[in-house]
Amino acid sequence: MSDRVYKKRFILISAIILILSITLIGCSSESVENSDSTSKSSNMITFAWPRDIGEMNPHIYNPSQLFAQSMVYESLVSYQEGGELKPHLAESWEISEDGKEYVFKLRQNVKFSDGTSFNAEIVKKNFDTILKNVDLHSWLGFIPKIAQTEVIDEYTFKLTLTEPYYPTIQELAVVRPVRFLGEAGFPQDGDTSKGIAEPVGTGPWVLDEYKVDEYAIFKRNENYWGELPSVESIKVKVIPDAETRVLAFEKGELDLVYGEGVISIDSFKQLESTGSYGTSISEPVATRQLVMNTNKEQLADIRVRQALHYGFNKQAMVDGVTSGLEEKADYILPTNMPYTSNVDAATVEYNVEKANQLLDDAGWKLPKGKNVREKDGKPLEIELMYNSAESIQKTMAETLQSEWAGLGVKLNIAGVELTTQVERFKANEFDMNFYSNFGAPYDPHTFVNMMAIEGFGFREAISSYPNKEELMNQIAEVQQTTDETERQQLYTSILGSLQEQAAIVPISYIKKIAIYQKDVSNFTFPANRDEHPFSGISVKK
Repeated sequence: MSDRVYKKRFILISAIILILSITLIGCSSESVENSDSTSKSSNMITFAWPRDIGEMNPHIYNPSQLFAQSMVYESLVSYQEGGELKPHLAESWEISEDGKEYVFKLRQNVKFSDGTSFNAEIVKKNFDTILKNVDLHSWLGFIPKIAQTEVIDEYTFKLTLTEPYYPTIQELAVVRPVRFLGEAGFPQDGDTSKGIAEPVGTGPWVLDEYKVDEYAIFKRNENYWGELPSVESIKVKVIPDAETRVLAFEKGELDLVYGEGVISIDSFKQLESTGSYGTSISEPVATRQLVMNTNKEQLADIRVRQALHYGFNKQAMVDGVTSGLEEKADYILPTNMPYTSNVDAATVEYNVEKANQLLDDAGWKLPKGKNVREKDGKPLEIELMYNSAESIQKTMAETLQSEWAGLGVKLNIAGVELTTQVERFKANEFDMNFYSNFGAPYDPHTFVNMMAIEGFGFREAISSYPNKEELMNQIAEVQQTTDETERQQLYTSILGSLQEQAAIVPISYIKKIAIYQKDVSNFTFPANRDEHPFSGISVKK
């Protein structure tokens, strides 16, 4: 595929999923309004979300909310703990030796919520409507590579690609756009990009009541093919303000608060400290990173980048800023993701003496009577860009500013809006930038692919790597290899090289939080970062 198409794909994914990673996606459009239920079901879970659930279209993005889409619509494959890919609506699949053909045996006796059958014809119809808008969905790597969709028989569906692309099965597990809408949900012209007739899915939940920007109630799909949820209904209350969510929870109006950044860390810790509620913290879902632009003169030398990594107390900063909620990251991707557990890269521990020596060796000297190092008459002055709406980034930026000042490095910090942060990163208009990877089920392949895409930020940031050409070849190769051992070796080398060159500095592992009333039990976090968390949850009233 050409760089132009790759660039378009990753510019789109950056705008979509980076925003998703802080759980703040869109508002709603079409709706069916009903009056709010006057009495709460004794077997209902009520929780809050910052935004309206959206129009519940499985084939579009903003404003539809990921967790809500995953309640109603299902995938052929599910992403489970440790990156294991398990059958879901497809009970099995076979991949041709050349990696281009995928044949799915579909689960039989699956019904949509309106009683119609799930089969290969409706799978093809969903794929084909997605392919009518391939530019909209080309950020997902396998979609532009689809050459043909075929119905082999009632419960056998075949997908043929133009070239091998190993992440295909993993990308089929994402929440959108490849989830399945029933026949009654399609508009008359069949183009779901313009909207759907009604949200008809095969999932465990059915949208029952909905009032735009106020609430949505999902009832249990009593004809669900899988294990029925324990609770009868889920009520989503739209509460944009985090402090208001906390107050509603304390008053008992909410059973559950869940997500990333949905309430402040201080609020979570305060509620946890009372002992009156149940709390859970997830395994790492992503890594908070610091990206250094090696195009910039001050950061082109690996010794400077390494010095800055050695020159701040990562453990103390993470503990202080996140109150221990996040943990210090030793690696640029969490090691609970596929192909990431064997990265051969040295971890970096706080060492001011070593940091100062590296800066001296790089020729950045501290003139007598001055506070900032210089080289050839130029000061060691760097700008760090952060999202002004994210307090964690701001506080970390201030901490780095203080610690690096002790090394003789002047760090200017610039708070910008998220859209500006994304635009400047893509345009290579930055010295340093905070970033986090997309998480499961997108990584590691999505994160690694971004290194090769011109006009996204990473390719420019690593431009001075001495082994850049070899790295680009490995990244191209890892997408197409059909050999599992070779793929693991390539990822080990790629991720190790990226980390050793020190342009991507891991800071902390991001985690989801959940806090719930004492009558709520069996809460578990989904392995897929974007899925809903209601699979096993129960409540006693």
